[in-house]
Amino acid sequence: MLEKYIRAARRLEKAELVLKNASFVDVFSGGVKRGDIAVTDGKIVGVGEYDGVQEIDCSSLTVIPGLIDAHVHIESSCLSPEEFARLIVPRGTTAVVADPHEITNVLGTAGCEYISKASESVPLDVMLSLPSCVPATPFETSGAKLDGKAVEKHINDGYIFGLGELMNYVGVINCDADVLKKAEASLAVGKIIDGHAPSLSGCDLNAYLCAGVRTDHECTERQEVEEKLSKGMYIQLRHGSTARNLDNAKYITPENMRRFVVCTDDRHASDLAQKGHIDDALRQMVALGVDAVTAVRCATLNTAECYNLKFRGGIAPFYAADLVAVDNLKDFNAKLVIKDGKIVAEDGKPLFDSSERYLPANVLNTVHVRKLSANDFVVDIDGDSAKAIKIIAGSVVTGAETVKVEKVNGDVKVGGGGLLKIAVVERHKMTGNIGKGLLKGYGFKGGAIGLTIAHDSHNMIIVGDDNQAMADVANSLRKTGGGIAVSDGKTVQTLALDIAGLMSSKSAEDMQSEMRALSEKAYEMGVGKNFEAFMSLAFLSLPVIPELKITDRGLFDVGKFELVSIEN
Repeated sequence: MLEKYIRAARRLEKAELVLKNASFVDVFSGGVKRGDIAVTDGKIVGVGEYDGVQEIDCSSLTVIPGLIDAHVHIESSCLSPEEFARLIVPRGTTAVVADPHEITNVLGTAGCEYISKASESVPLDVMLSLPSCVPATPFETSGAKLDGKAVEKHINDGYIFGLGELMNYVGVINCDADVLKKAEASLAVGKIIDGHAPSLSGCDLNAYLCAGVRTDHECTERQEVEEKLSKGMYIQLRHGSTARNLDNAKYITPENMRRFVVCTDDRHASDLAQKGHIDDALRQMVALGVDAVTAVRCATLNTAECYNLKFRGGIAPFYAADLVAVDNLKDFNAKLVIKDGKIVAEDGKPLFDSSERYLPANVLNTVHVRKLSANDFVVDIDGDSAKAIKIIAGSVVTGAETVKVEKVNGDVKVGGGGLLKIAVVERHKMTGNIGKGLLKGYGFKGGAIGLTIAHDSHNMIIVGDDNQAMADVANSLRKTGGGIAVSDGKTVQTLALDIAGLMSSKSAEDMQSEMRALSEKAYEMGVGKNFEAFMSLAFLSLPVIPELKITDRGLFDVGKFELVSIEN
Protein backbone atom coordinates (compact mmCIF):
# COMPACT_ATOMS: atom_id res chain seq x y z
CA MET A 1 0.00 0.00 0.00
CA LEU A 2 2.73 2.48 0.93
CA GLU A 3 4.54 1.71 -2.30
CA LYS A 4 1.41 2.69 -4.21
CA TYR A 5 1.26 6.05 -2.44
CA ILE A 6 4.96 6.68 -2.91
CA ARG A 7 4.96 5.86 -6.60
CA ALA A 8 1.99 8.17 -7.20
CA ALA A 9 3.64 10.89 -5.12
CA ARG A 10 6.81 10.66 -7.27
CA ARG A 11 4.67 10.74 -10.45
CA LEU A 12 5.86 7.30 -11.45
CA GLU A 13 2.21 6.38 -11.75
CA LYS A 14 -0.83 8.53 -12.35
CA ALA A 15 -2.84 9.45 -9.28
CA GLU A 16 -6.38 8.11 -9.26
CA LEU A 17 -7.87 11.60 -8.90
CA VAL A 18 -6.33 15.04 -9.33
CA LEU A 19 -7.96 18.36 -8.48
CA LYS A 20 -6.24 20.52 -11.07
CA ASN A 21 -5.18 24.15 -10.63
CA ALA A 22 -6.78 24.41 -7.21
CA SER A 23 -6.44 27.19 -4.73
CA PHE A 24 -6.34 25.52 -1.32
CA VAL A 25 -6.19 26.55 2.31
CA ASP A 26 -2.87 25.69 3.93
CA VAL A 27 -3.99 25.11 7.53
CA PHE A 28 -0.45 24.33 8.64
CA SER A 29 1.45 27.48 7.70
CA GLY A 30 -1.47 29.73 6.88
CA GLY A 31 -2.65 31.38 3.72
CA VAL A 32 -4.05 30.17 0.44
CA LYS A 33 -1.76 28.27 -1.95
CA ARG A 34 -2.24 26.95 -5.47
CA GLY A 35 -1.44 23.61 -7.04
CA ASP A 36 -2.77 20.25 -8.14
CA ILE A 37 -4.01 17.98 -5.33
CA ALA A 38 -3.33 14.33 -6.11
CA VAL A 39 -5.31 11.52 -4.50
CA THR A 40 -4.78 7.76 -4.57
CA ASP A 41 -6.64 5.08 -2.68
CA GLY A 42 -8.25 7.47 -0.20
CA LYS A 43 -5.07 9.41 0.62
CA ILE A 44 -3.64 12.69 -0.56
CA VAL A 45 -0.31 11.74 -2.12
CA GLY A 46 0.96 15.12 -3.19
CA VAL A 47 0.40 18.79 -3.88
CA GLY A 48 2.16 20.33 -6.88
CA GLU A 49 1.95 19.32 -10.54
CA TYR A 50 0.20 15.99 -11.15
CA ASP A 51 -1.64 14.02 -13.78
CA GLY A 52 -4.57 11.81 -12.84
CA VAL A 53 -6.67 9.02 -14.21
CA GLN A 54 -9.56 11.35 -13.35
CA GLU A 55 -8.99 15.08 -13.36
CA ILE A 56 -11.30 17.85 -12.18
CA ASP A 57 -10.62 21.48 -12.98
CA CYS A 58 -10.79 23.46 -9.75
CA SER A 59 -9.29 26.69 -11.07
CA SER A 60 -12.36 28.68 -10.02
CA LEU A 61 -12.75 26.98 -6.64
CA THR A 62 -10.95 26.86 -3.31
CA VAL A 63 -10.30 23.51 -1.65
CA ILE A 64 -10.46 23.09 2.11
CA PRO A 65 -10.14 20.00 4.29
CA GLY A 66 -13.33 18.11 5.09
CA LEU A 67 -15.19 19.81 7.92
CA ILE A 68 -15.41 18.14 11.34
CA ASP A 69 -18.17 18.75 13.89
CA ALA A 70 -16.48 18.59 17.29
CA HIS A 71 -19.61 17.75 19.29
CA VAL A 72 -23.10 16.83 18.11
CA HIS A 73 -26.18 14.93 19.23
CA ILE A 74 -27.45 13.44 15.96
CA GLU A 75 -30.81 12.72 17.59
CA SER A 76 -31.54 16.45 17.90
CA SER A 77 -32.00 16.62 14.14
CA CYS A 78 -34.99 14.25 14.55
CA LEU A 79 -33.52 12.33 11.62
CA SER A 80 -32.06 8.87 11.24
CA PRO A 81 -28.25 8.81 10.98
CA GLU A 82 -28.62 8.04 7.26
CA GLU A 83 -30.77 11.13 6.62
CA PHE A 84 -28.58 13.27 8.88
CA ALA A 85 -25.62 12.38 6.67
CA ARG A 86 -27.63 13.14 3.53
CA LEU A 87 -28.10 16.72 4.74
CA ILE A 88 -24.64 17.50 6.11
CA VAL A 89 -22.21 15.69 3.78
CA PRO A 90 -23.20 17.82 0.75
CA ARG A 91 -22.47 20.83 2.98
CA GLY A 92 -18.87 19.70 3.38
CA THR A 93 -18.94 17.83 6.68
CA THR A 94 -17.02 14.57 6.45
CA ALA A 95 -16.71 13.65 10.15
CA VAL A 96 -18.56 14.24 13.42
CA VAL A 97 -17.77 13.52 17.05
CA ALA A 98 -21.21 12.34 18.15
CA ASP A 99 -22.52 11.92 21.68
CA PRO A 100 -25.65 9.70 21.48
CA HIS A 101 -26.74 10.93 24.89
CA GLU A 102 -30.42 11.19 23.98
CA ILE A 103 -31.02 7.73 22.55
CA THR A 104 -28.83 6.14 25.22
CA ASN A 105 -31.11 7.58 27.90
CA VAL A 106 -33.90 5.66 26.19
CA LEU A 107 -32.17 2.43 25.13
CA GLY A 108 -28.86 2.22 26.98
CA THR A 109 -25.81 1.07 25.03
CA ALA A 110 -28.16 -0.44 22.42
CA GLY A 111 -28.76 3.17 21.39
CA CYS A 112 -25.03 3.69 20.82
CA GLU A 113 -24.85 0.51 18.79
CA TYR A 114 -27.78 1.65 16.67
CA ILE A 115 -26.17 5.00 15.79
CA SER A 116 -22.91 3.23 14.98
CA LYS A 117 -24.43 0.59 12.69
CA ALA A 118 -26.86 2.98 11.00
CA SER A 119 -23.92 5.23 10.11
CA GLU A 120 -21.93 2.49 8.40
CA SER A 121 -23.76 2.87 5.09
CA VAL A 122 -23.04 6.58 4.57
CA PRO A 123 -19.82 8.47 3.69
CA LEU A 124 -19.53 10.18 7.05
CA ASP A 125 -17.16 9.26 9.85
CA VAL A 126 -19.23 9.10 13.04
CA MET A 127 -16.97 8.88 16.06
CA LEU A 128 -19.15 7.94 19.00
CA SER A 129 -18.65 9.02 22.57
CA LEU A 130 -20.10 6.90 25.36
CA PRO A 131 -22.57 9.14 27.24
CA SER A 132 -21.41 9.96 30.76
CA CYS A 133 -24.70 11.10 32.30
CA VAL A 134 -27.42 8.49 31.92
CA PRO A 135 -29.58 9.64 33.61
CA ALA A 136 -28.53 13.26 34.13
CA THR A 137 -29.74 13.19 37.76
CA PRO A 138 -31.23 10.63 40.16
CA PHE A 139 -34.44 12.69 40.31
CA GLU A 140 -35.93 11.34 37.09
CA THR A 141 -36.65 7.99 35.48
CA SER A 142 -34.72 7.21 32.32
CA GLY A 143 -34.88 4.16 30.11
CA ALA A 144 -31.40 3.09 31.13
CA LYS A 145 -28.61 3.73 33.59
CA LEU A 146 -24.91 3.83 32.79
CA ASP A 147 -23.02 3.87 36.06
CA GLY A 148 -19.27 3.74 36.52
CA LYS A 149 -19.23 -0.03 36.22
CA ALA A 150 -21.12 0.09 32.91
CA VAL A 151 -18.77 2.77 31.54
CA GLU A 152 -15.79 0.68 32.61
CA LYS A 153 -17.29 -2.28 30.72
CA HIS A 154 -18.13 -0.45 27.49
CA ILE A 155 -15.63 2.41 27.14
CA ASN A 156 -13.21 0.21 25.22
CA ASP A 157 -15.82 -1.27 22.89
CA GLY A 158 -14.54 -1.06 19.34
CA TYR A 159 -17.03 1.56 18.15
CA ILE A 160 -16.62 3.86 21.19
CA PHE A 161 -14.33 6.83 20.60
CA GLY A 162 -14.38 8.66 23.95
CA LEU A 163 -16.44 9.68 26.96
CA GLY A 164 -19.30 12.07 26.26
CA GLU A 165 -19.65 15.48 27.86
CA LEU A 166 -19.13 15.18 31.60
CA MET A 167 -22.09 17.33 32.62
CA ASN A 168 -21.97 16.32 36.26
CA TYR A 169 -19.18 18.73 37.14
CA VAL A 170 -20.58 18.96 40.66
CA GLY A 171 -19.98 15.24 41.04
CA VAL A 172 -16.45 15.59 39.70
CA ILE A 173 -15.29 18.37 41.99
CA ASN A 174 -16.91 16.71 45.00
CA CYS A 175 -15.21 13.41 44.18
CA ASP A 176 -18.35 11.36 43.65
CA ALA A 177 -16.95 7.85 43.45
CA ASP A 178 -19.15 6.70 40.57
CA VAL A 179 -18.48 9.79 38.46
CA LEU A 180 -14.73 9.48 38.99
CA LYS A 181 -14.88 5.82 38.05
CA LYS A 182 -16.22 6.84 34.62
CA ALA A 183 -13.36 9.27 34.08
CA GLU A 184 -10.73 6.86 35.38
CA ALA A 185 -11.99 4.06 33.14
CA SER A 186 -11.79 6.36 30.11
CA LEU A 187 -8.32 7.63 30.89
CA ALA A 188 -7.05 4.11 31.54
CA VAL A 189 -7.67 3.17 27.91
CA GLY A 190 -6.62 6.52 26.45
CA LYS A 191 -10.09 7.81 25.57
CA ILE A 192 -10.80 11.54 25.30
CA ILE A 193 -13.25 13.10 27.77
CA ASP A 194 -15.50 15.91 26.58
CA GLY A 195 -16.52 18.63 29.01
CA HIS A 196 -19.56 20.66 29.98
CA ALA A 197 -18.77 23.21 32.68
CA PRO A 198 -20.78 26.44 32.48
CA SER A 199 -19.28 29.28 34.54
CA LEU A 200 -16.83 27.00 36.34
CA SER A 201 -13.69 28.87 37.36
CA GLY A 202 -10.84 29.06 39.84
CA CYS A 203 -10.07 26.07 42.01
CA ASP A 204 -13.31 24.36 40.97
CA LEU A 205 -12.24 24.52 37.33
CA ASN A 206 -8.80 23.23 38.29
CA ALA A 207 -10.44 20.32 40.09
CA TYR A 208 -12.71 19.55 37.13
CA LEU A 209 -9.77 19.47 34.75
CA CYS A 210 -7.97 17.05 37.04
CA ALA A 211 -10.50 14.48 35.81
CA GLY A 212 -8.86 14.68 32.38
CA VAL A 213 -11.53 16.81 30.68
CA ARG A 214 -10.38 18.32 27.38
CA THR A 215 -13.14 20.58 25.96
CA ASP A 216 -16.02 22.90 26.83
CA HIS A 217 -18.89 24.33 24.76
CA GLU A 218 -20.62 26.37 27.47
CA CYS A 219 -18.52 29.56 27.65
CA THR A 220 -20.52 32.79 27.76
CA GLU A 221 -18.04 35.62 28.33
CA ARG A 222 -14.45 36.66 27.64
CA GLN A 223 -13.07 35.99 31.10
CA GLU A 224 -14.40 32.43 31.06
CA VAL A 225 -12.97 31.77 27.59
CA GLU A 226 -9.56 33.13 28.52
CA GLU A 227 -9.31 31.22 31.79
CA LYS A 228 -10.28 27.92 30.19
CA LEU A 229 -7.85 28.48 27.33
CA SER A 230 -5.05 29.28 29.75
CA LYS A 231 -5.74 26.04 31.61
CA GLY A 232 -5.31 23.93 28.50
CA MET A 233 -8.89 23.44 27.34
CA TYR A 234 -10.16 23.55 23.80
CA ILE A 235 -13.07 25.96 23.42
CA GLN A 236 -15.90 24.61 21.30
CA LEU A 237 -17.65 27.38 19.38
CA ARG A 238 -21.26 26.22 19.32
CA HIS A 239 -23.59 26.90 16.41
CA GLY A 240 -26.75 25.04 17.33
CA SER A 241 -30.41 25.73 16.70
CA THR A 242 -31.31 26.69 20.27
CA ALA A 243 -28.01 27.34 22.05
CA ARG A 244 -25.24 29.33 20.36
CA ASN A 245 -22.01 30.94 21.47
CA LEU A 246 -20.30 31.30 18.11
CA ASP A 247 -19.70 34.96 18.90
CA ASN A 248 -16.93 33.76 21.24
CA ALA A 249 -14.96 33.65 17.99
CA LYS A 250 -14.25 37.33 18.57
CA TYR A 251 -11.84 36.26 21.29
CA ILE A 252 -9.65 34.37 18.83
CA THR A 253 -6.14 35.84 18.57
CA PRO A 254 -3.06 34.78 16.60
CA GLU A 255 -1.69 33.38 19.87
CA ASN A 256 -4.69 31.25 20.90
CA MET A 257 -6.28 30.35 17.56
CA ARG A 258 -5.16 26.72 17.68
CA ARG A 259 -7.36 26.03 20.74
CA PHE A 260 -10.76 26.82 19.19
CA VAL A 261 -12.91 24.19 17.48
CA VAL A 262 -16.41 24.33 15.98
CA CYS A 263 -19.45 22.26 16.93
CA THR A 264 -23.22 22.33 16.52
CA ASP A 265 -24.29 20.34 19.62
CA ASP A 266 -28.02 20.35 18.75
CA ARG A 267 -29.18 21.38 15.27
CA HIS A 268 -32.63 20.75 13.84
CA ALA A 269 -33.30 19.28 10.42
CA SER A 270 -34.84 22.52 9.15
CA ASP A 271 -31.69 24.49 9.97
CA LEU A 272 -29.48 21.81 8.42
CA ALA A 273 -31.55 21.86 5.24
CA GLN A 274 -32.03 25.61 4.93
CA LYS A 275 -28.94 27.15 6.54
CA GLY A 276 -26.34 24.42 6.66
CA HIS A 277 -24.06 22.77 9.17
CA ILE A 278 -20.42 23.63 9.94
CA ASP A 279 -20.33 25.54 6.63
CA ASP A 280 -22.88 27.94 8.10
CA ALA A 281 -20.72 28.39 11.18
CA LEU A 282 -17.80 29.34 8.92
CA ARG A 283 -19.95 31.91 7.14
CA GLN A 284 -20.94 33.44 10.46
CA MET A 285 -17.37 33.46 11.78
CA VAL A 286 -16.07 35.30 8.73
CA ALA A 287 -18.97 37.76 9.02
CA LEU A 288 -17.87 38.35 12.62
CA GLY A 289 -14.44 39.36 11.35
CA VAL A 290 -12.51 36.13 11.81
CA ASP A 291 -9.85 35.53 9.15
CA ALA A 292 -11.15 32.87 6.76
CA VAL A 293 -8.07 30.65 7.05
CA THR A 294 -8.35 30.77 10.84
CA ALA A 295 -12.03 29.88 10.65
CA VAL A 296 -11.23 26.88 8.44
CA ARG A 297 -8.50 25.78 10.87
CA CYS A 298 -11.01 25.81 13.72
CA ALA A 299 -13.32 23.46 11.80
CA THR A 300 -10.60 21.11 10.52
CA LEU A 301 -7.03 20.83 11.81
CA ASN A 302 -7.77 22.14 15.31
CA THR A 303 -10.56 19.61 15.76
CA ALA A 304 -8.44 16.78 14.39
CA GLU A 305 -5.64 17.59 16.79
CA CYS A 306 -8.00 18.06 19.73
CA TYR A 307 -9.39 14.56 19.23
CA ASN A 308 -6.11 12.90 18.17
CA LEU A 309 -7.40 12.20 14.68
CA LYS A 310 -4.18 11.27 12.96
CA PHE A 311 -3.60 12.55 9.43
CA ARG A 312 -6.95 14.38 9.33
CA GLY A 313 -7.91 18.00 8.93
CA GLY A 314 -5.25 19.14 6.46
CA ILE A 315 -4.23 19.06 2.81
CA ALA A 316 -0.87 17.31 2.77
CA PRO A 317 0.71 13.99 1.76
CA PHE A 318 -0.65 10.92 3.57
CA TYR A 319 -3.59 12.90 4.98
CA ALA A 320 -7.05 11.46 4.43
CA ALA A 321 -8.51 12.61 1.13
CA ASP A 322 -11.49 14.30 2.77
CA LEU A 323 -11.79 17.48 0.73
CA VAL A 324 -14.33 20.18 -0.03
CA ALA A 325 -14.18 22.50 -3.02
CA VAL A 326 -16.07 25.70 -2.17
CA ASP A 327 -17.02 28.71 -4.26
CA ASN A 328 -15.13 31.15 -2.03
CA LEU A 329 -13.92 31.71 1.53
CA LYS A 330 -16.82 33.95 2.44
CA ASP A 331 -19.89 31.96 1.44
CA PHE A 332 -18.38 28.44 1.73
CA ASN A 333 -20.90 26.88 -0.64
CA ALA A 334 -19.69 23.34 -1.27
CA LYS A 335 -19.46 22.57 -4.98
CA LEU A 336 -17.67 19.26 -4.59
CA VAL A 337 -17.25 16.98 -1.58
CA ILE A 338 -14.72 14.15 -1.56
CA LYS A 339 -14.68 11.49 1.18
CA ASP A 340 -11.83 8.97 1.31
CA GLY A 341 -10.92 9.92 -2.25
CA LYS A 342 -14.42 9.39 -3.65
CA ILE A 343 -16.74 12.12 -4.89
CA VAL A 344 -19.80 11.89 -2.61
CA ALA A 345 -21.62 15.18 -3.27
CA GLU A 346 -21.78 17.81 -5.97
CA ASP A 347 -23.46 21.23 -6.05
CA GLY A 348 -25.13 20.59 -2.70
CA LYS A 349 -26.59 17.23 -3.74
CA PRO A 350 -25.58 13.84 -2.35
CA LEU A 351 -24.25 11.26 -4.76
CA PHE A 352 -24.90 8.39 -2.38
CA ASP A 353 -28.08 6.52 -1.49
CA SER A 354 -29.35 6.99 2.05
CA SER A 355 -32.81 5.52 1.51
CA GLU A 356 -32.11 2.18 3.16
CA ARG A 357 -32.71 2.30 6.91
CA TYR A 358 -31.11 0.19 9.58
CA LEU A 359 -34.08 -0.29 11.93
CA PRO A 360 -33.58 -3.03 14.51
CA ALA A 361 -36.64 -3.97 16.55
CA ASN A 362 -35.21 -2.55 19.78
CA VAL A 363 -35.34 1.07 18.55
CA LEU A 364 -39.06 0.84 17.73
CA ASN A 365 -42.12 0.86 20.01
CA THR A 366 -40.30 2.42 22.95
CA VAL A 367 -43.25 4.19 24.58
CA HIS A 368 -44.51 2.08 27.47
CA VAL A 369 -47.43 3.90 29.11
CA ARG A 370 -50.88 2.75 30.20
CA LYS A 371 -53.89 4.38 28.58
CA LEU A 372 -54.40 7.74 30.28
CA SER A 373 -57.59 9.61 31.15
CA ALA A 374 -58.52 13.21 31.89
CA ASN A 375 -58.35 12.46 35.63
CA ASP A 376 -54.62 11.77 35.32
CA PHE A 377 -54.07 15.46 34.63
CA VAL A 378 -56.03 16.90 37.55
CA VAL A 379 -53.87 19.24 39.66
CA ASP A 380 -55.27 19.51 43.17
CA ILE A 381 -53.63 21.77 45.75
CA ASP A 382 -54.75 22.96 49.18
CA GLY A 383 -53.97 26.67 49.04
CA ASP A 384 -54.64 29.52 46.63
CA SER A 385 -51.10 29.93 45.34
CA ALA A 386 -48.59 27.67 43.63
CA LYS A 387 -45.18 27.58 42.03
CA ALA A 388 -45.10 27.93 38.26
CA ILE A 389 -42.33 27.39 35.73
CA LYS A 390 -41.71 30.58 33.76
CA ILE A 391 -40.58 29.77 30.22
CA ILE A 392 -38.11 32.26 28.74
CA ALA A 393 -37.85 32.78 24.98
CA GLY A 394 -34.50 31.91 23.46
CA SER A 395 -33.18 30.27 26.60
CA VAL A 396 -33.12 26.84 28.19
CA VAL A 397 -33.00 28.57 31.57
CA THR A 398 -36.41 28.96 33.24
CA GLY A 399 -37.75 31.21 35.95
CA ALA A 400 -39.83 30.35 38.99
CA GLU A 401 -42.92 32.37 39.90
CA THR A 402 -45.57 32.22 42.57
CA VAL A 403 -49.01 32.49 41.00
CA LYS A 404 -52.50 32.85 42.40
CA VAL A 405 -54.71 29.92 41.48
CA GLU A 406 -58.41 29.18 41.50
CA LYS A 407 -59.85 25.68 41.84
CA VAL A 408 -62.92 24.28 40.16
CA ASN A 409 -64.16 20.86 41.28
CA GLY A 410 -60.85 20.13 42.97
CA ASP A 411 -58.73 21.03 39.95
CA VAL A 412 -56.59 24.11 39.31
CA LYS A 413 -58.26 26.34 36.74
CA VAL A 414 -56.06 27.24 33.77
CA GLY A 415 -56.65 28.67 30.32
CA GLY A 416 -56.75 31.82 28.27
CA GLY A 417 -53.12 31.49 27.22
CA GLY A 418 -51.72 32.64 30.55
CA LEU A 419 -51.36 29.68 32.88
CA LEU A 420 -51.12 26.11 31.60
CA LYS A 421 -50.69 22.69 33.08
CA ILE A 422 -47.50 20.80 32.43
CA ALA A 423 -47.00 17.10 33.04
CA VAL A 424 -44.14 14.66 32.55
CA VAL A 425 -45.35 11.09 32.06
CA GLU A 426 -42.77 8.35 32.60
CA ARG A 427 -42.66 6.31 29.39
CA HIS A 428 -39.88 3.74 29.79
CA LYS A 429 -40.76 1.34 32.59
CA MET A 430 -44.52 1.83 33.13
CA THR A 431 -43.96 3.12 36.65
CA GLY A 432 -47.13 5.21 36.43
CA ASN A 433 -45.18 8.32 37.47
CA ILE A 434 -46.73 11.60 36.36
CA GLY A 435 -45.05 14.78 37.56
CA LYS A 436 -47.49 17.68 37.40
CA GLY A 437 -47.01 21.44 37.58
CA LEU A 438 -47.93 24.80 36.09
CA LEU A 439 -46.37 26.69 33.20
CA LYS A 440 -46.48 30.42 32.49
CA GLY A 441 -45.53 32.40 29.39
CA TYR A 442 -45.91 29.86 26.59
CA GLY A 443 -49.12 31.39 25.22
CA PHE A 444 -50.92 28.24 24.07
CA LYS A 445 -54.68 27.75 24.59
CA GLY A 446 -57.55 25.50 23.66
CA GLY A 447 -56.06 22.02 23.84
CA ALA A 448 -52.74 20.29 24.43
CA ILE A 449 -49.27 19.71 23.02
CA GLY A 450 -47.09 16.72 23.79
CA LEU A 451 -43.75 15.22 22.79
CA THR A 452 -41.43 12.38 23.72
CA ILE A 453 -38.37 14.57 23.25
CA ALA A 454 -37.82 15.75 26.82
CA HIS A 455 -34.22 16.27 27.84
CA ASP A 456 -32.45 14.34 29.15
CA SER A 457 -34.44 11.26 30.10
CA HIS A 458 -36.95 11.73 27.27
CA ASN A 459 -40.14 10.92 29.06
CA MET A 460 -43.42 12.25 27.68
CA ILE A 461 -43.98 15.97 28.29
CA ILE A 462 -47.55 17.31 27.95
CA VAL A 463 -48.68 20.94 28.12
CA GLY A 464 -52.27 22.14 27.92
CA ASP A 465 -55.38 23.72 29.40
CA ASP A 466 -57.77 20.84 28.74
CA ASN A 467 -57.38 17.60 30.73
CA GLN A 468 -59.07 15.44 28.11
CA ALA A 469 -56.95 16.93 25.32
CA MET A 470 -53.84 16.23 27.39
CA ALA A 471 -54.92 12.61 27.77
CA ASP A 472 -55.72 12.37 24.04
CA VAL A 473 -52.25 13.67 23.14
CA ALA A 474 -50.56 11.24 25.53
CA ASN A 475 -52.54 8.31 24.16
CA SER A 476 -51.76 9.30 20.58
CA LEU A 477 -48.04 9.37 21.35
CA ARG A 478 -48.40 6.01 23.05
CA LYS A 479 -50.01 4.57 19.93
CA THR A 480 -47.49 5.99 17.43
CA GLY A 481 -44.43 4.96 19.42
CA GLY A 482 -43.48 8.52 20.27
CA GLY A 483 -43.20 11.84 18.52
CA ILE A 484 -44.97 15.20 18.68
CA ALA A 485 -48.73 15.74 18.89
CA VAL A 486 -51.14 18.70 19.02
CA SER A 487 -54.81 18.56 20.01
CA ASP A 488 -57.33 21.36 19.50
CA GLY A 489 -59.73 19.59 21.84
CA LYS A 490 -61.40 17.76 18.94
CA THR A 491 -58.73 16.07 16.86
CA VAL A 492 -55.11 15.09 17.44
CA GLN A 493 -52.47 15.77 14.80
CA THR A 494 -49.30 13.69 15.27
CA LEU A 495 -45.78 13.48 13.88
CA ALA A 496 -44.45 10.00 14.56
CA LEU A 497 -40.82 9.75 15.68
CA ASP A 498 -40.64 6.01 15.50
CA ILE A 499 -36.93 5.64 16.34
CA ALA A 500 -36.81 5.67 20.16
CA GLY A 501 -39.47 8.41 20.19
CA LEU A 502 -36.73 10.82 19.10
CA MET A 503 -36.09 10.40 15.37
CA SER A 504 -38.07 9.72 12.24
CA SER A 505 -37.26 6.95 9.78
CA LYS A 506 -38.84 9.07 7.04
CA SER A 507 -36.97 11.31 4.63
CA ALA A 508 -35.88 14.71 5.86
CA GLU A 509 -38.35 16.35 3.48
CA ASP A 510 -41.34 14.34 4.67
CA MET A 511 -40.45 14.78 8.33
CA GLN A 512 -39.99 18.53 7.93
CA SER A 513 -43.26 18.87 6.04
CA GLU A 514 -45.15 17.21 8.87
CA MET A 515 -43.23 19.25 11.44
CA ARG A 516 -44.14 22.51 9.68
CA ALA A 517 -47.81 21.58 9.66
CA LEU A 518 -47.71 20.83 13.38
CA SER A 519 -45.82 24.06 14.12
CA GLU A 520 -48.38 26.09 12.20
CA LYS A 521 -51.13 24.46 14.24
CA ALA A 522 -49.34 25.26 17.50
CA TYR A 523 -48.84 28.91 16.54
CA GLU A 524 -52.48 29.18 15.46
CA MET A 525 -53.37 28.04 18.96
CA GLY A 526 -51.42 30.87 20.55
CA VAL A 527 -47.83 29.74 21.05
CA GLY A 528 -45.67 32.85 21.21
CA LYS A 529 -43.88 33.54 17.94
CA ASN A 530 -40.66 34.09 19.90
CA PHE A 531 -40.68 30.41 20.92
CA GLU A 532 -39.66 27.42 18.86
CA ALA A 533 -43.00 25.67 19.09
CA PHE A 534 -41.85 22.30 20.42
CA MET A 535 -38.15 22.26 21.24
CA SER A 536 -38.63 25.07 23.76
CA LEU A 537 -40.76 22.60 25.73
CA ALA A 538 -38.20 19.80 25.46
CA PHE A 539 -35.85 21.52 27.90
CA LEU A 540 -38.44 22.12 30.62
CA SER A 541 -37.68 18.67 32.03
CA LEU A 542 -33.88 19.12 32.13
CA PRO A 543 -33.07 19.19 35.86
CA VAL A 544 -29.51 20.46 35.56
CA ILE A 545 -30.26 23.93 34.18
CA PRO A 546 -31.81 26.57 36.47
CA GLU A 547 -34.25 27.46 37.83
CA LEU A 548 -37.45 25.43 38.13
CA LYS A 549 -37.93 22.27 36.06
CA ILE A 550 -40.21 19.23 36.08
CA THR A 551 -39.52 15.49 35.89
CA ASP A 552 -41.75 12.45 36.12
CA ARG A 553 -41.25 12.68 39.89
CA GLY A 554 -42.46 16.26 40.22
CA LEU A 555 -41.19 19.83 40.34
CA PHE A 556 -37.43 20.20 40.71
CA ASP A 557 -35.62 23.24 42.11
CA VAL A 558 -32.22 23.23 40.42
CA GLY A 559 -30.71 25.71 42.89
CA LYS A 560 -31.68 23.57 45.86
CA PHE A 561 -31.07 20.44 43.76
CA GLU A 562 -34.14 18.74 45.16
CA LEU A 563 -37.75 17.94 44.36
CA VAL A 564 -40.16 20.53 45.73
CA SER A 565 -43.91 20.80 46.26
CA ILE A 566 -46.05 22.66 43.74
CA GLU A 567 -47.70 24.41 46.67
CA ASN A 568 -46.08 27.63 47.71
